[in-house]
Amino acid sequence: MSGSKKEILVTGFGGQGIVLLGKILGAAAALGDHKESTLIQAYGPESRGGACSAQVMIGDGVIHYPYVRRPDVLAAMSQAGFEKYIDLAKDDTVLLVDQDLVKPKGQAQEVFAVPATRLAEEMGKKMMANIIMLGFIVAVSRVVTNEAARSAVTSSVPKGTEDANLAAYDKGHDFGLAVLKGREKKMAAQG
Repeated sequence: MSGSKKEILVTGFGGQGIVLLGKILGAAAALGDHKESTLIQAYGPESRGGACSAQVMIGDGVIHYPYVRRPDVLAAMSQAGFEKYIDLAKDDTVLLVDQDLVKPKGQAQEVFAVPATRLAEEMGKKMMANIIMLGFIVAVSRVVTNEAARSAVTSSVPKGTEDANLAAYDKGHDFGLAVLKGREKKMAAQG
């Protein structure tokens, strides 16, 4: 991804840890990659189960307007969130979804899918689906470095859960790298 500013919109429903995901992403950019970052969070009228989003801006210089207008990255962990924000996507927006919770249809953009919630459940840590999604976002979009994201995870999660959260992050990151590798092979075979 090129350019001096990246707009990232992560959406889902309350209770999924969407805001924490945004906070970690912003911290990775600011503290690990030494860039500017902002975070705007929004909740629906009800918190747990209601719609929520995290808008993260990452830039090389001062960020004058912290709200996402046209996301470079749109990650959706709920169908309602996907449908609410998909119209903001550009032709080159990187779309990422939790494949068991979001069924995209009719987009021009390529969709990258990860079974984040299912992978978290398999780990016995359903509440870490957001951290798996974070790893997937970093691997596919490269909006922050892997090192900065891993460091931000360890400094942002509750004490005593660092190793489990890093395992979840790595699972999502590895899944993202595998998806990219599979797409490269497919394109090479077609080319």
